[in-house]
Amino acid sequence: MSRPSTRPALVTLGETMAVLACPEVGLLRQQRGLDLRVAGAESTVAIGAARLGLPSAWLGRVGADEFGELIRQTLAGAGVDVSGVGTDATAPTGLMIKERRTAEVTRVSYRRAGSAGSQLCQEDVDPELVAGAAVLHVSGITPALSESAREAVRAAVRMANHAGVPVAVDINHRETLWSAAHAVADYRWLVEHAQIVFATETEAGLLVDDADTMDSSGLARALGELGPGEVLLKRGARGATACVAGETYEAPRYQVRALDPVGAGDGFAAGYLAERVRGGSIADRLRIAAAVGAFAVTVAGDWEGLPTRAELDLLTSPDVAR
Repeated sequence: MSRPSTRPALVTLGETMAVLACPEVGLLRQQRGLDLRVAGAESTVAIGAARLGLPSAWLGRVGADEFGELIRQTLAGAGVDVSGVGTDATAPTGLMIKERRTAEVTRVSYRRAGSAGSQLCQEDVDPELVAGAAVLHVSGITPALSESAREAVRAAVRMANHAGVPVAVDINHRETLWSAAHAVADYRWLVEHAQIVFATETEAGLLVDDADTMDSSGLARALGELGPGEVLLKRGARGATACVAGETYEAPRYQVRALDPVGAGDGFAAGYLAERVRGGSIADRLRIAAAVGAFAVTVAGDWEGLPTRAELDLLTSPDVAR
């Protein structure tokens, strides 16, 4: 696939999977049909930034199958550069299954062992794309997939560091992939090599001593002491706290009717990074990040509800139904 003429300002790296989602509440076995979608933390960030007008690319690996083609077409259709995506003829595209067990509880399971995404390796990282970016975004999910995927992430981060490209890391801890005790060394390495870090309070607590004695501002400052100049502490419905150059800030909160909480954190990261590259103030970065995260939860699916820049003011419009 040919590369778009516009060089991507945001480059993301990770796994994207096909999704089989239950459209109705109830057991999976009782569904009469399933929705076919795609999902991946890093590709959701790329889509979110692209919708805000920032040229973005996703690097990853998919299988030589219909699910892989679905991922390519979906991301390309959302304006994301997929020219650096590899195809693995020996491994299938990973699969996520989402079951709406109750109106409030969604259960997720995976078929990703031996998947194409888990076979990601250093050779899948395009040095030219990374060196030419305004920011590289990775997460703590990818290193958990395999040793080769871990090395791919580290190689990309080193490339970015060498080229002077800011690195953004979302901890995104997944207990189903590895334990906190097993993951913490990799998380610490990523944080120490990043300029921007996104984390929940629980994730920050994995890396900060005496975390249970700190409020959100203290946690953000303590995480920043490990190296990153910008720390964004995601607190769900309670908003977000930022520590930038030692100063703390609070993100605004938007009241929306939440339909699906998955993707809110990735939307937040997309909004923050897009406005950062655009040169926006800290206040503007947090405002847009919070708005994009709020939009994400109003629609079923990880990325489907992410807004364009022109839609951001809809959350504060009196004509929008709450």
